[in-house]
Amino acid sequence: MDTAKIPLRTKTLFGLGAAAESVCLYSFSFLVMLYYNQVLGLPATLAGLGPTIALIVDAITDPVVGSWSDRLRNKKWGRRHPFMLTAPIPVALSLYMIFSPPMGLSTTELFLWLICFSVLLHLFMTLFFVPHLAFGGEMSKDYHERSTIMSYNNFGSYSGAASAHWFGLTFFFYATAEQANGLLKLEAYQDFGLVAAIIVAVCLYISAWFTRDRIPTLSQPAEAAEPFSLTSLLVDLKQALQNSNYMYLLLGLLLLSITLGMRAAFNNYMNLYYWELASDQIRWFILGSIGGYISGFLLTTKIHKRFDKRASIVIATLGYGIFEALPVCLRMLGVFPENGSDELFPSILVFHAIGSASLSVLNISVMSALADIADENAVKFGVRQEGILYAARAFFSKADRAIGTLIAGIVLDLISFPAKAIPGQVDANVIMWLGIMDSPATVIPALFAALLYAGYSINHDKHEKFGLAK
Repeated sequence: MDTAKIPLRTKTLFGLGAAAESVCLYSFSFLVMLYYNQVLGLPATLAGLGPTIALIVDAITDPVVGSWSDRLRNKKWGRRHPFMLTAPIPVALSLYMIFSPPMGLSTTELFLWLICFSVLLHLFMTLFFVPHLAFGGEMSKDYHERSTIMSYNNFGSYSGAASAHWFGLTFFFYATAEQANGLLKLEAYQDFGLVAAIIVAVCLYISAWFTRDRIPTLSQPAEAAEPFSLTSLLVDLKQALQNSNYMYLLLGLLLLSITLGMRAAFNNYMNLYYWELASDQIRWFILGSIGGYISGFLLTTKIHKRFDKRASIVIATLGYGIFEALPVCLRMLGVFPENGSDELFPSILVFHAIGSASLSVLNISVMSALADIADENAVKFGVRQEGILYAARAFFSKADRAIGTLIAGIVLDLISFPAKAIPGQVDANVIMWLGIMDSPATVIPALFAALLYAGYSINHDKHEKFGLAK
């Protein structure tokens, strides 16, 4: 069967899985830090340390699940779907529990609760996330079609995060007479967690179940391939790390994750305390994201045909790194609208839209490039390694939240940012340092990431020589 052109139905269902994953990641990165620190009163460093401990578990489980799914031999269910179908309920339960700690817990007990369910959420997300990405990477061998497939994955990710953002701020974290900023309402978090958990479970299951028809078109492990074991895992890791293109992407992802994670962790603090926006205004950031991510969805494949993937990745990294930081930089130079002015929010929104478009192109390009690297390794080693290769992408999509949250938590404590703070009443020097660490400081790792991405060397002509495209 010709797998070059993938049906629209399949790409849409593949994107639905990404949407559900993104609801989890968004809820975790956008809300957990603020909830545990500003609402529940957990010290910021501890609120940031919980996700980081979960990341240590991910460093082990992501490559294990990736290698295991690469080597799983199951003609009926394929290599990826057994994992994907196992994950939905445990993921949903873990997500709900993060937002439902019992009242009256001590600081230590609250910290342990956060660690426990952060670890479980990341563990069960790995069961879906890594095989799901590998499934997308192996659906087509066509150099440009896989960029289209990953466009659906990226747009699904955006749609999930945007939906969680909009519905959360509209129906849960809205302002009341008792609480002027809805993001500081204690009771809203448990309700949000319950609804988000149900939606995540349903969407993950639908995505996995209704893409089973692609299983006969996908690769099975080579006959000579050994079953999964610790030894085979180490062999897979060694082969992946021998690929210089993979190492350039891997190290670039590591540095970029610092930028992404810090900005995600500081996001609510910046909106509430630096820009002094109301929760009703914050929900409209979705408009900038919509324009940016739709641009990426529609244009990335065309950009790849014109400039190829390396140039796309480098320029998009620079675009995201710089444009998202410009509002704060311009404020520090005294040329950005003042808080409370009519021009402030639209001005921020313009830069956010450009940054979102850049990030959209970047995500799609990296995901597509990883599939090309899987083809390169298949030629070198005679084995398909989508699982082990995409494990790194899955890891860093969670690492950016964990690393960024830890750094942000430490920074907030170092600058003496108060717990349960009131917008407009935080010391001006503290606010200045918050802005510096959110924007100018986060440009630096993005610039180094762009330099590393420039070392990636697979292009269309080189991919054609692999002889794998159909």
